[in-house]
Amino acid sequence: MTSHISPSPRRPVLWLLPVLWTLALGLWGLSRQDSVWRDEAATWQVAGRSAGEIWAMLGNVDAVHGLYYLLMHGLFELFGASTTTLRLPSVLAVAGAAACVALIGRRLAGFWAGLGGGLALGLLPAVQFYLQEGRPYALVAAGAGLSTLLLVSLLESGSGRRAWPRWTAYGVTVLVCALLNWLSLLVLPAHAATLWWVRTARGVWLRWTAYGAGAVAGALPLVLFSRGQSDQVSWIPPLTWHMLIGPAILLAIGALGAWADRPDRVRLSAAAVGLPLLAVPTLGLAGLSLVQPLFLDRYVLFGMVGLALLIGAALGAAVRACAGPLPRAAGLLVPGVVGVAAVALLPVELGKRAPASRVDDVLAVAGEVARLKRDGDAVLFVPAARRDTALVSPGAFAGLADLALARTPVASGTLKGEEAEPARIRDALLGQRRVLLVTDSAAVAKAPSAARDKAKAAVLRERFAVVEDRQVRGRRVTVYERRIPQ
Repeated sequence: MTSHISPSPRRPVLWLLPVLWTLALGLWGLSRQDSVWRDEAATWQVAGRSAGEIWAMLGNVDAVHGLYYLLMHGLFELFGASTTTLRLPSVLAVAGAAACVALIGRRLAGFWAGLGGGLALGLLPAVQFYLQEGRPYALVAAGAGLSTLLLVSLLESGSGRRAWPRWTAYGVTVLVCALLNWLSLLVLPAHAATLWWVRTARGVWLRWTAYGAGAVAGALPLVLFSRGQSDQVSWIPPLTWHMLIGPAILLAIGALGAWADRPDRVRLSAAAVGLPLLAVPTLGLAGLSLVQPLFLDRYVLFGMVGLALLIGAALGAAVRACAGPLPRAAGLLVPGVVGVAAVALLPVELGKRAPASRVDDVLAVAGEVARLKRDGDAVLFVPAARRDTALVSPGAFAGLADLALARTPVASGTLKGEEAEPARIRDALLGQRRVLLVTDSAAVAKAPSAARDKAKAAVLRERFAVVEDRQVRGRRVTVYERRIPQ
């Protein structure tokens, strides 16, 4: 198989520039104005528990994120709880993924394709969102980039006896990604499509099957166990056609990049690697969603590695086309396109770094509680999951009696704790003079559905009056005072 190899002096610059570029994008506005939204709050509060407490919780909820929680627990222990500690792993992971794209692109389509793809990854809107997210999806994308780079190196250099360390690294990388999010196993059929595309030898197929099967076997216990916690994703809506519009546009862009690469069935090309990595996980997730709704873009974020590779291939083809008639302009094409794209996407970049880019902010509402509370006040959360703000900012809730809580999240091995029966909540409420209710803002709030939440709302409506009401960044704090009997 032939590939486009660039001069050796450019090799260090190739991976270094995308890494520095992506780090700059990730560190820019990293704190998002000191905001943390509900998904990140789950990471924050679980990472603050001991390893034993995390392990006990995984038996009840969120087993699919167990490895990530343990990793973040270690980082919180070493560096303390902060938005930087929460999000920096994702920034570093995407920077690593950008380096992988650059190296794959150089191998398969030349220097400019590698550089363009590596720089493009951090600018993709979906990547911009998860670049600064305290969740595991960016880490999975980095793992997918690394496993793809290993596979490309194995296909290019042959798969002799000395290749087993790279095959082992490939299998381990796929396994670790699966333990971070087992839907990342969709990378395996994407890689299988690449092997089919380039008509790889039978021996390579056998090795890939063995190491891929080993990764699947290692992740299978987690897959089976987490299926028993499927209620956690019951909120995901059924797949509809309009949900596929965005992915279809991305697939069309990727297909154009693949066409520009002029792929064939003889050589290993950027198209043969990038298009399956973009298309197969998305289509596979759509297929799974016909059985159980699971279609969320973050579950296949790693497909953006394929899209970036294809964009790089298109840029590399453009440089080659310009090299003859406009040799001076050819060297400026990739930096120019990336610069124009960065400016054009500036509204997106600013939006992703604003608190309004997420549905809520648990830190902002905690600040309102700290300002509104008085000695002797009590607090309620509707739904109970909104207790996350007290778990992330316990100081803001110091002195407030949590009327509904029967067992704390740590004691119950859950994310939100266990609440008392409706009758006990009603009795506790009737003994209070002032109560702070923490809930969702009117724009996103849903009518109470649980019996406990209905009991809370009924007593507050019948026996209390609103004296203050504050809505901030997707959350709401309402202060109730007991009505004086007439």
